[in-house]
Amino acid sequence: MSEKIRFDSLPLSEGIQAAVKEMGFEFASPIQSEAIPYVLEGRDVIGQAQTGTGKTAAFGIPMIEHIVPFEKFVQAIILCPTRELAVQVSEEMKKLSKFTKGVWVTTVYGGDSIDRQIKSLKAGANIVVGTPGRVIDLIERRALKLNQTSMVVLDEADEMLDMGFREDIESILEEIPNERQTVLFSATMSKPIMALTNRFLTDPKLVKVVKNEITNVNIEQLYYDVKGRAKMEVTTRLIDFYSLKLVLIFCNQKKRVDEVVEELMLRGYAAEGLHGDLRQSQRTQVMNRFRSGNVSYLVATDVAARGLDVDNVDAVINYDIPLDEEYYVHRIGRTGRAGKSGKAFTLVVGSERNRLREIMNYTKVKIDKGVIPTFSDVVGVKKGMFIDRVAATIAEGGLELFDDALPNLQHAGFSVEQVVAALVKMNMGVVKNEFGDENLDGEMERGSRKYGREERGGGRFERGGGGDRWGGGDRGGERRGGGRFDRDARGGGDRGGRFERGGERDRGPKGPRMDREGKPYRSDENMVRMQVNIGFNEKISPSNIVGAFAGESGIPGNVLGQIQIENKHTFVDVPKEFANVVLEKMSGAQIKGKRVIVEVAKA
Repeated sequence: MSEKIRFDSLPLSEGIQAAVKEMGFEFASPIQSEAIPYVLEGRDVIGQAQTGTGKTAAFGIPMIEHIVPFEKFVQAIILCPTRELAVQVSEEMKKLSKFTKGVWVTTVYGGDSIDRQIKSLKAGANIVVGTPGRVIDLIERRALKLNQTSMVVLDEADEMLDMGFREDIESILEEIPNERQTVLFSATMSKPIMALTNRFLTDPKLVKVVKNEITNVNIEQLYYDVKGRAKMEVTTRLIDFYSLKLVLIFCNQKKRVDEVVEELMLRGYAAEGLHGDLRQSQRTQVMNRFRSGNVSYLVATDVAARGLDVDNVDAVINYDIPLDEEYYVHRIGRTGRAGKSGKAFTLVVGSERNRLREIMNYTKVKIDKGVIPTFSDVVGVKKGMFIDRVAATIAEGGLELFDDALPNLQHAGFSVEQVVAALVKMNMGVVKNEFGDENLDGEMERGSRKYGREERGGGRFERGGGGDRWGGGDRGGERRGGGRFDRDARGGGDRGGRFERGGERDRGPKGPRMDREGKPYRSDENMVRMQVNIGFNEKISPSNIVGAFAGESGIPGNVLGQIQIENKHTFVDVPKEFANVVLEKMSGAQIKGKRVIVEVAKA
């Protein structure tokens, strides 16, 4: 759409108009302009849009308009892939319904008290926002009834399928009357997504945001070619040079998050981390401190930050270049929100420039190379800020109590210049380190170094073997829909228990996976093998396992390693860092209605 549509020109109720106005929205975004009229009509809709395009309001506004107020049964349900996104969507729905009386929104997800969620449902909720695993659990406990539900939204459906929730989604949709309205939003239109829409949507209307509309024009995007060991130095120089007050720093791994937080704190920056090892209550506390400004620098993984909603983020720093082009869009969409400007800085090491080119091809935006601020540049900026503060303090007056300070220092033998320089140094807190006079541009070392497999950065995260290993070379083999469950994708013999996501179920148990020497496959040393007391006899598939582990434990489904299903039990490789969380959260959990026991497998 070339013309912007004003919200007050749309046929919306007074309550919605008041809420939109309070939220500061004047014009509808492209996806809102396209989708709202069709959803208001009651049509099934497929929306192709990513995070940051305003899709929550695109389905949320019509949903609230369709709700019969003060009726306590569940009239609409929104399914989200992660607890973070579910919380964000729920908060947005509460804002949109603020001036519409009789609309009650409840959020349900794994990792939180299910008793509290059941109590909330019993109190009355006509809109439920939840993750598939917890929704299934509540349905099986008869605490969540969808027999009168007339509208369902699948938000970020591609992510839910990637996390192994396909069968859960199908089971939930089968619980809802066929006369319902179904709305699906997805960043991609893959074959599994199309299969889902063909089965469950009726004559849907497709609306989409094209790629050149996805990237926020309010965001200044730059990349910095840096030496790998100088990433932290470049990060702090960017923070100081641009005087950034609220910054999101993205890393690809939980271990890196902890390392970056520790280093920032040692340098005097108020930083905290956000990753899958944190309990929901801890995540909430960290986010509240970040929103309030008590923590200025939040370091996070992609999964933990998904659904993160803060309006005043000055900049996003990609400490690690994202492993997927779509993640780049998700990341930078955290800044430049609500009409404000923002910055997105990406640190690139070695031949990671190949991945950067793929990101530019995907977003259709040229990312210019930035010039790394020198130590002198940072000092100059801080000097200027100091002078401004001194001038403001003098203008305020009330300096009489300190008139004798300078004469006393002069009497001690110090010149005026020495006193001022010492005060500036004390105030700025800048100390020249080993990087002070060094050229940190990575171009300088490229000609003299050979990059090994780990340093090349051209490969993707190796989802099949372990949580902390890198795959090299071919990017095509790890696209969505393949990877961890890719059963015999390249031809050849049986791979011993790997499956293709969204594809056929395995017809029977497999023997132990063999390595190249014909010896039984052993898990990566960074993985713990778990045993679950169900298998093929209970008609279990890999998607059931991934969905349960991700939904109940709150860990990303794509960190799981090999899944080997036998007749009576299943083996699952879990990264060591998540082992305790899985054992705790999966205690008493259900998979396909059967309460399971999860324990560390015996050698």
